Amino acid sequence: MKKNKELVSILIINYNNEDYLDRSIKSCLNQTYKEIEILIFDDKSTDNSKKKILRYKNNKKIRFFFNKKIKKKIPAFDAFNAYKVLFKKSKGNIVCLLDSDDFFKKDKVKKIVKTFKEYEDKKFIQNLPRELENDSFNDKKNKNNFLSYWPYLAPESCISFKRELMEKFLKNSIRLRNLYNDVWFGFRLGIYSYFVEKNFYSLNENLTIYEAMGESGKYSLFNSNWFFRRRNSFEFLYLISGKKINHLINFDYITTYIICLILYLFKKN
Repeated sequence: MKKNKELVSILIINYNNEDYLDRSIKSCLNQTYKEIEILIFDDKSTDNSKKKILRYKNNKKIRFFFNKKIKKKIPAFDAFNAYKVLFKKSKGNIVCLLDSDDFFKKDKVKKIVKTFKEYEDKKFIQNLPRELENDSFNDKKNKNNFLSYWPYLAPESCISFKRELMEKFLKNSIRLRNLYNDVWFGFRLGIYSYFVEKNFYSLNENLTIYEAMGESGKYSLFNSNWFFRRRNSFEFLYLISGKKINHLINFDYITTYIICLILYLFKKN
């Protein structure tokens, strides 16, 4: 590795995405920024993912790991464990996350490294996703509903961070990993960076191609799962902040709580 180049670790987690794995891995190998390592964690896939991963066994930039422990079959919990394993195996000071059904534009890593250099005090950077659906693209904007308590938080595959931030996050959040299983890892890390560390930067470039697949379909905008997850996100923030950020006194939480109560009573009856 060249001394003037900083190593970037790309962490890819996979479960039954054999049809997309090559696309994801090759998007990393084809980066214009070459000082990278790629770490892959397969979480007990039942398709041909393992066979596809092993095709890269002679590539010196790639290391892979297969889950040998019990799989919880709770996507948010499993993703937390997978990223934690890969992070501890990684060596880069800059880390990028990538779900195996998503992929990077070829200049993503170069732009992330450049942004970290420009904003030396920042430890967390999210770029914007380019959503792929039915062979058409939609570039997401960096905005949320004006009534929302939350900033716009991009999907996991759009997240990059400095090593020290992740170390602090894991230390503070490991006790909460079994709680709120519908609050995904990327969102947890995002709200921790934004609200607790107050160290968050959003790069307004669509550098990650993102497909809303798998569990994402369960949380369509304004359906019951979406509201219950939103309530749990507030409660997670309250705990991860050491109960210093009071989520009970804002319009978004009060509205969310009332709707969840109505939905709960409706389901009960």
